[in-house]
Amino acid sequence: MPTVTLFEKLYGDSSVKSVEAKLQAICGDLKVLIHAETTVRGWIRVNIEGEDEVAAISLVEKQFGLAPTDATQVKEGFVYRGKIVYSQGNSAEMYVDLGVFFPSSLAAFISLQHLQAQLVDGRKMPLQRIAKLFCLLDNFPLEVLIKYAEPSQRRFLAELSEKQIMLFNDWINSNLERVIVLGAFFEKVENAVKESGHFRDVVEVESLGLLEQSIVCKVGTDAAGLIPKIGKRLPRTVLGVFSPKEIMRYAV
Repeated sequence: MPTVTLFEKLYGDSSVKSVEAKLQAICGDLKVLIHAETTVRGWIRVNIEGEDEVAAISLVEKQFGLAPTDATQVKEGFVYRGKIVYSQGNSAEMYVDLGVFFPSSLAAFISLQHLQAQLVDGRKMPLQRIAKLFCLLDNFPLEVLIKYAEPSQRRFLAELSEKQIMLFNDWINSNLERVIVLGAFFEKVENAVKESGHFRDVVEVESLGLLEQSIVCKVGTDAAGLIPKIGKRLPRTVLGVFSPKEIMRYAV
């Protein structure tokens, strides 16, 4: 029975059974049975068994990516996806969990200096201020470039990848505010927007990951004003505001 660890975590308003149903739907008519469980820090590990298991694994990997569970798999000069952890716990470094839990759990870190250089044009801005402006909260998905990897010293030094910086720049240049939702499936967020009566105020809902979504607001819509009405329909989630206007005012 092949077992893989997805580049996705289980948290918020979700369950193992809902993840299994989601993956089974993605696999469509493929003849496989899927069993999901969680590992250290909530990473989703999936057992796939059946006549079409090879095709199913390929499909799941293409959709979500697979975590480098062994520290020796993380290489300098390569780009990896991860999830922010301990976003409120440090004033000098931001930690990104890459899914490494063998021989022990390790996270990459991005120094405050790197974040200042890459996100706020080198301004000496505190980490928590940068995190608030860019919604860098726990479980927010980030793509990072590994600059230094030394598993024996339990250290992975990283910086944001060019693709990640381009994504943030695109969001800023769009001049559209966003509500970032962490902890709910795409369909549930889309339904929450409709049920709140604010669907006309929204351009679209974009998926950032299995349980991470971005509600793109129309021009003139105040994202912060949507949070109370949408948030009450999304229990056990974390919502934040990405405001190009605020970023341009304080960071660019």
